[in-house]
Amino acid sequence: MLKGDKIYVEDLRVKATIGIFDWEKKIKQEVSISYEIPHDNKKAAAADAIEATTDYKSITKAIIAFVESNKFELVETFAERIAEMVIKDFNITEIRLRVSKPGALRYSKDVGVIIERNKSSYE
Repeated sequence: MLKGDKIYVEDLRVKATIGIFDWEKKIKQEVSISYEIPHDNKKAAAADAIEATTDYKSITKAIIAFVESNKFELVETFAERIAEMVIKDFNITEIRLRVSKPGALRYSKDVGVIIERNKSSYE
């Protein structure tokens, strides 16, 4: 999965309502989101035009809006819903997504999940 050229965004920090505890459901916590999606760099480079590339700015803005307007209990659900939205709304063939809650686990810098999904995952 995800062989060849990719576009990536790393460590996008967003405030989200996420968690299983009552106190977590009442606050926004910082989460980290990173993603990779397939991308034909040769085509984009030859055209040197935004229309020939994958618009990661639009995808990132959509992820931010999605996260800010929804509530989640599990990081696993959080990741699945983001992957599904990106694949469906942006006609992306596949995505590798890493989501985490920095500082959520004592003595650990970070904790989260990494998933890889494609179009057939959501048909």
